[in-house]
Formats: sequence, structure tokens, C-alpha cells
Amino acid sequence: MRGIPIFAGLALASAAPLAADVSVSQEQAVIAGANAFMDAIANSDRSALAEHIIPEAVIFVHNETDPAKPRVDIIPVTKHLENWGKRSADYEESMRYDHVLVSGDMAQVWGPYSFTWNGKLTHCGVNSLSMVKMDDGSWKVGNVSFTMVAPDRCAAVGVNWLPAE
Repeated sequence: MRGIPIFAGLALASAAPLAADVSVSQEQAVIAGANAFMDAIANSDRSALAEHIIPEAVIFVHNETDPAKPRVDIIPVTKHLENWGKRSADYEESMRYDHVLVSGDMAQVWGPYSFTWNGKLTHCGVNSLSMVKMDDGSWKVGNVSFTMVAPDRCAAVGVNWLPAE
């Protein structure tokens, strides 16, 4: 009888790393989807962004660039992609993934970001990416919410990777 509790304890102890590995690999897959979305923003092929966000998505822009007049803009992704396709500048968005939560086929990626236009910092904020696992196992952005603050407030939202001016 003593062997059963010992065996059960060993079985539980060995299962914990397996469960951790599953969650790490799920988290890595979600991060790969978020990275693909960020890379598409910098891609000169403006149609690339559409490959990494579902067509039914909505973008919520919590614009605080003028703290006296904050506003929330709600943009259907179809409209955003239409406007995005007309742009010709070089864009880059850098994001630190502070929190990645996964539950089944949904995930949340949260963290500060910086955004540049033709190499010039235009704004920073906090991104909240709702991710959806697709039938092929890939992860795409389901919805985006982000704050938008002026460059002088980047440090206040956690963007600490910019060079000092």
C-alpha cells in the first residue's frame, strides 16, 4: 500500500513539467501570432496586415495624445485595412509582451508599445491584443484595443527602451 502513494506522488510530480511545457508552447504560439502582426505593420506590402487579423475585428483607439480631450475611436478592421493600404510611409511598432494569457482557443497579449513613422517616434501606449486560434492552429488578432499617448509620456506607460533625448 505504501507504493501507491509514492507512485501517485511521482506521477503528479512528473505531470507538472508536462503541463508547464504545454502552456509554454501555447504561449509561444500566441507570441508568434502577435509577432507576425507586428511584423506586418512594418511590411512595405500593406496587404500583409490583413493576413494576421480576422476580417470581423474591431480596433479601439483610446487616444490620449491631448490629455485635456481624450477620445475613443472605434474602427472596423475593414475600414482600417482600406486606409492602411493607401499609406506609403515606413512604420514600425515595438511591443513588450508583459502579459500573455491563454485559455483554449482564446488569448490575450498586453504590454507597452512605441510607434514610429519614417523613423520618427509619433506615439506610445499600451496594446491589448485579443488573439483567436484558427482552425489551422495559427493565432490571429481578433480585436485590438490600445491607448495612444504623446512621445513625452512614453516612459509613463512603460516604454523604457527608447534612447534618451
